[in-house]
Amino acid sequence: MGHPVPKCPIRPGDACTLCFPGADGPQNCGLVWLVMDDDEQREELHEMTVARRRAAR
Repeated sequence: MGHPVPKCPIRPGDACTLCFPGADGPQNCGLVWLVMDDDEQREELHEMTVARRRAAR
């Protein structure tokens, strides 16, 4: 049985590619932390996610 593949919350639909040095998944990725810590970026990511889900319907 394969291992679960963590998904990147910044690049929806993509697997976590460990693009941030030292990260072993989204839970400790500096890029994810930076986006989620910034209110405007987090809101923009949310709006993009909602729009993508609506388009998929």
